[in-house]
Amino acid sequence: MIKRMHVAVNCSNLQKSLDFYRAFFGTEPTKIKDNYAKFELDEPLLHFSLNVRPFEKNGVLNHLGFQVNDTEEVLAMGERLRHSNLLTIDEINTTCCYAVQDKVWVYDPDGNAWEIFYTKEDSEFESAGEARDMSLCCAPPSAPTAMNSHHSKNSYSKEFTDG
Repeated sequence: MIKRMHVAVNCSNLQKSLDFYRAFFGTEPTKIKDNYAKFELDEPLLHFSLNVRPFEKNGVLNHLGFQVNDTEEVLAMGERLRHSNLLTIDEINTTCCYAVQDKVWVYDPDGNAWEIFYTKEDSEFESAGEARDMSLCCAPPSAPTAMNSHHSKNSYSKEFTDG
């Protein structure tokens, strides 16, 4: 079901990061934009993206995830996560990271975002709509508040549909 592991990191200088990761991975990126680049590696199976974002407050890690083969796998994973009482955010037919995607998001207890996504097609636009905060493209539309220790994990289920 899972096609590739996904790791998205923030960077301050795309060209310097591209030079480093070209040498590190030993291959060229599959997509480059002014503020974004991605590598789709076959060994190991990795979808690695660079997002030009300030990381003073958010750190270098943008999010983690898994790329899957189709929308049905996204929906099946979303259902499994909901049945496990994990916070889920659905984004169907969303434009993000210069691609049209179907995806679901969950957060771990420390607030790290995980995305399960299927890329339908490339896009010339980074994100859908002007209302979206561009600093959050390729990240969940809204982050959960800090989880209080007196709440059980069942208190954090949420569903959001964008599309």
